[in-house]
Amino acid sequence: MRVTSGTRDGRAVLDVANSGPPVPSYEVPGLFEPFRRLDADRVVTAKGAGLGPSIVQSIVRAHDGEVTARPRPEGGLAVTVTLPAAPP
Repeated sequence: MRVTSGTRDGRAVLDVANSGPPVPSYEVPGLFEPFRRLDADRVVTAKGAGLGPSIVQSIVRAHDGEVTARPRPEGGLAVTVTLPAAPP
């Protein structure tokens, strides 16, 4: 996992990249819906309830920010959270 932070265009930016199985790009929007996981993970024994991305999105939106995700070519996702920077 790789986590970086900084500023871009006057906004605070947090980038998180993880490893894992490849994620088809058509599955990414659904990952932000509550209780959604990838097809192979929709079994009772899977860890988690599929709430993490939707909770992150709710918190980020409540702070006038944006969260995006994109598949990484080597597997996993790259997630970017962008928030308004605090005034000086």
